[in-house]
Amino acid sequence: MNNDQVTVMFATEEHTKYADQIVDLIYKSALQRGTGIARRSPEYIKDKILGEKAVVAMYGDKLIGFSYIESWGHGDYVATSGLIVDPEYRRLGLAGRIKNKTFELARRRFPYAKIFSITTSLPVMKLNSRLGYKPVTFSELTTDEEFWKGCEGCVNYDILKRNNQRMCLCYGMLYDPKAELKKASALTPYTTWLKNKFAKLFHLK
Repeated sequence: MNNDQVTVMFATEEHTKYADQIVDLIYKSALQRGTGIARRSPEYIKDKILGEKAVVAMYGDKLIGFSYIESWGHGDYVATSGLIVDPEYRRLGLAGRIKNKTFELARRRFPYAKIFSITTSLPVMKLNSRLGYKPVTFSELTTDEEFWKGCEGCVNYDILKRNNQRMCLCYGMLYDPKAELKKASALTPYTTWLKNKFAKLFHLK
């Protein structure tokens, strides 16, 4: 098979039947990497799917990838989490496609929110960087206690607790839409000047 045979889409109600499989994939993925990860229940995964906050990768009627988003701090922050690809279908670029679709979902649902991710995965960090995420300290992430309670199921939770939620084995990354807008605005005068210069040089209208 190849990448083109896989459909990456926003999850719908019909995908709730895969909740148990998703939970199992997330857990096994963490074990393979030798890293901690917060345990999620099938009910939690179903809630994300029904709330239109999840992305799935399908090969025919087989689920082979998943990710979801969650909002925090009254919608000021959005976290992207649970990115997994079935081990049998890795090395096809699916993680990047799922990450891009999850990012699109977050931007659609919460266009003004800061989007963040905490991870120990180097590939995920690289994917985040391509989308415009920047490395940040935990102090720049949401202070919503409900988010940090989600880390209680992680094997590394004691490290986070000992450091008063300031650091752990995960790295924080943040996408700030306001910062991106300012960057784009700052480039506009130069872009306009460059366009005019080329127009004059090549006698373009």
